[in-house]
Amino acid sequence: MEIMNELDRSGQFESQSLMQDLRQIIEQARGHVAATANYELTMMYWHIGERINREVLGNERAEYGKQIVATVSTQLQLEYGERGFDEKNIRRMMQFASVFANPQIVATLSRQLWWSHFVEVIPLKDDLQREFYLTLAASERWSVRQLRKEIDAMLFERTSISGKPDELIKKELATLRDDHVMSPDLVFKSPYFLEFTGLKGMYSGKSLEDCLVAHLEQFIIELGNGFSFVARQKRMIIDGEDFKLDLLFYHRRLHRLIAIDLKLGRFRAEYKGQMELYLRWLEQNEMEAGEETPLGLLLCTEGSEEQIELLQLDKAGIKVAQYMTELPSREVLQRQIQKSLAAAKARLVNFEEADARI
Repeated sequence: MEIMNELDRSGQFESQSLMQDLRQIIEQARGHVAATANYELTMMYWHIGERINREVLGNERAEYGKQIVATVSTQLQLEYGERGFDEKNIRRMMQFASVFANPQIVATLSRQLWWSHFVEVIPLKDDLQREFYLTLAASERWSVRQLRKEIDAMLFERTSISGKPDELIKKELATLRDDHVMSPDLVFKSPYFLEFTGLKGMYSGKSLEDCLVAHLEQFIIELGNGFSFVARQKRMIIDGEDFKLDLLFYHRRLHRLIAIDLKLGRFRAEYKGQMELYLRWLEQNEMEAGEETPLGLLLCTEGSEEQIELLQLDKAGIKVAQYMTELPSREVLQRQIQKSLAAAKARLVNFEEADARI
């Protein structure tokens, strides 16, 4: 009897293991079928839109475009059912093919994204913004809801790479898509929105640090995917003297330690030397084999663009970003960010012109 019970238990355990394996096989197959179907659907929509666009362009009559959409929609619904072929969706396909002229990019991204992701970025006015958001969405596995949130939060305009030349942005996005290598300029941004701290008016650096640690999950979400918390008030003994770094993180995609120092007020030139000291100490004492050299992030309430440019902080592996604990209205915030971005582009043009004269 005991032997039979033991066999029953053994059989039950084997059955549980078997069922677990079968479920895994089924779920993997279903996921593959869904991904394949989504890819084919997205590419079908692109080709439909592209073909209708060519038909409309080949006819000089303005009314022809309206007529052809209505006719195509009616005919396709009769032959293939109403779902997906109404006039609104047909026009969306045409927009889709128009704003994504390169089918290769669509083919690459549609293996990781749903049709709804593409629909979300169609209204954006800038091709580079669309490519940025879809590339990041695929790389970071954003849901459609997350993509919408990042667009509303003006992630592109706030990300460091937005101030770079267009060709460099395209190159780094292509590297992320094709080689899955992310650059620091795609990770860091400015300003950071820290309104979740609840801090208003006057507050101390310690109060800010306390609030960020108390709301660590929200702070990491604002920093972006890939950040892992390592230490607070990281102690470093140099020449017998105690130094303390406010916050230390690790970024999995960059394979680097990220040193964060919190500052009240405007950026000052002396902050560079202090951060360089922290970074070299971390490189010597904390960096593991296979990791890249640590990077520093100075969070200030205001930037000092001329000083930052003259100090060439990028070459030292240091980023400076503004943070906000109180957010203005969306309109005011949008104007501020656009103004900062325009100033960064202007400085880049001036630098390139000066370099060309040399």
